[in-house]
Amino acid sequence: MSTTLEKIKDMQKQTEKIMAGGGTKRIAKQHSLGKLTARERIEKLLDAKSFMELDRFVTHRCTNFGMEQTEAPAEGVVTGYGTIEGRLVYVYAQDFTVVGGSLGEMHAAKICKVQDLAMEMGAPIIGINDSGGARIQEAVDALSGYGKIFYKNTLASGVIPQISAIMGPCAGGAVYSPALTDFIYMVKNTSQMFITGPQVIKTVTGEEVTSEDLGGAMTHNATSGVAHFVAENDDDCLEQIRRLVSFIPSNNLEATPVIDNGDDAMRTDESLNTIIPDNSNQSYDMKEVIAKIVDNGDFYEVQPYYAPNIITTFARLDGKTVGIIANQPKVMAGCLDINASDKSSRFIRFCDAFNIPILNFVDVPGFLPGTNQEYGGIIRHGAKMLYAYSEASVPKVTLVLRKAYGGSYLAMCSRDLGADQVLAWPTAEIAVMGPAGAANIIFKNDPDIKAKTDEYVKNFATPYQAAKRGFVDMVIEPQETRGVLINTFSMLASKRQGRPAKRHGNFPV
Repeated sequence: MSTTLEKIKDMQKQTEKIMAGGGTKRIAKQHSLGKLTARERIEKLLDAKSFMELDRFVTHRCTNFGMEQTEAPAEGVVTGYGTIEGRLVYVYAQDFTVVGGSLGEMHAAKICKVQDLAMEMGAPIIGINDSGGARIQEAVDALSGYGKIFYKNTLASGVIPQISAIMGPCAGGAVYSPALTDFIYMVKNTSQMFITGPQVIKTVTGEEVTSEDLGGAMTHNATSGVAHFVAENDDDCLEQIRRLVSFIPSNNLEATPVIDNGDDAMRTDESLNTIIPDNSNQSYDMKEVIAKIVDNGDFYEVQPYYAPNIITTFARLDGKTVGIIANQPKVMAGCLDINASDKSSRFIRFCDAFNIPILNFVDVPGFLPGTNQEYGGIIRHGAKMLYAYSEASVPKVTLVLRKAYGGSYLAMCSRDLGADQVLAWPTAEIAVMGPAGAANIIFKNDPDIKAKTDEYVKNFATPYQAAKRGFVDMVIEPQETRGVLINTFSMLASKRQGRPAKRHGNFPV
C-alpha cells in the first residue's frame, strides 16, 4: 500500500473514532433520555448533505486532574456550516456524550470560530446547547471561554440572527450566551436552564424544587419569559427552527425572503365586518383577526405562553414578512402590563434590527392598574415600549380595531411615536379614556347626565375625532383590511429616515 493511501486510511480511522462521539453506551443513554446526539441534531436541522464540519480534529490541552488521559472527540462540540432551504447558516452543537458536553478552552475556541465566520459571511448562527457546564479541570481557561462567547454574542447582536436551542442541561454561566441571543427554544422534559441548581438552592435558602420546576421549558416559556418557543421533542424543536429561519433575513443588510404562497393580495373577508362584538366590553380572539388577514392564515407566534395579553408573531403579507404586535382582548381585556411591555419591546427591536416591517393591531383599554404593577416598575417597563417604537425606523403601520385609550394608545405606536400610517376600523374608539368614564367626569354636575353621556359616547367612541386631526390616515371597512395593508406596506417599502448621530441611546432597562 502506498504511503498516501496509508495516510488516507489513518485519517479515515481517526474520523471514524471522532464521529462515534462518546461511544455506543453513552449514545444509547442519550437516546434513552429522549434526546438525539449532536450530529443527529445537525443532520435534522440542515438541508440533506449540506453540513460541512470544521475543527473536527481539535483536542484539549489540559493536563490537570488526569485530563491528559481523557480523550474528548471533537472536544465535545460539533461545529460547521450548512444550509436551511438553501440559505447559509452556521451551527454548533454540544455533545453531551463527550465529557458531558462540558466547555473548556478549545471547546469555546471552536464556537468562537463559527461565531466569527457567521459575522464575516452575514449568516445566522444556531447554537444547540446540551452541556454539564464549565469544565472544572480547566478552571479559569473555561471561564475565559465563556467570556469570549458572550462578547461575540454582543457584537453580533443586531447584525446576524442568533438562535439558541436548549436541548439538555444549561446551567451556571452557560445560560448567559443563550440569553444574549435573539431567540431561545426549549424542549419539554429534557431541557433546563438555571443559574444555580436545586441542590445549591436547597443549601442556601432551604427551598426544595425540582430541576424541571426550577428551569424547565414551560417555566421559562410561561413564567420567566427567558425562552421564546417550546417544543415537544428534539425533532419538533429543529423543525421549528427551520420555520423561524424562513421568516427572517440572513443579516441586517438584507431583506426577508419573499415566499410565493398563492394567496390573493386583494382578498377580502366579509366575516371581519362582524368580528368585533357590539358590546365594547365583550372579548374576542385577536388571533382570529390575524388569521383572516395574513397569507393563508399562517403565522408563527413568539412567546405564546408569556404575557398572553399581547401577541407577538411573524406572518406574511403578499409573501413578505411582517412582525405583528397585537393586544389580545381575551386575556386581561388586552391591558398592557410589565411583562407585556417587556415582551413587545424586545420583539419590536428585533424587527427593527432586521428590516422587518411592524404591524400593530390595537384594542387596548389601558395599562393594568394595581400596586403590584406600580411597585414592579410599570412606568419603567412601559417606557420600553415607547422607546422601542420611537427608535424603530422600519415601516410601522398601526390599525386600531376598537379601544385605544390614554397612554396605552400612545404605547401601541400612535402617529406621535412614529407610525407611518394609522388606519382604523369604524368600531375604533380613540380617546383619553373610556368615553363613558370621561362623560361622567365632564358632566358630573349636570342634571341631564345620562343624555349628555349618551351623546358624548356617540360622538367620541369613534375614530373620527382623531381622523379630523389627521392622527388617523384612513378609516376602512374591516373586510378590506388585507388589501389596504398590503398596499400600505408596498408604499412604505422605500422608507428612509435619518436619525441624530450618537453612540447609542439609554434604553430604560
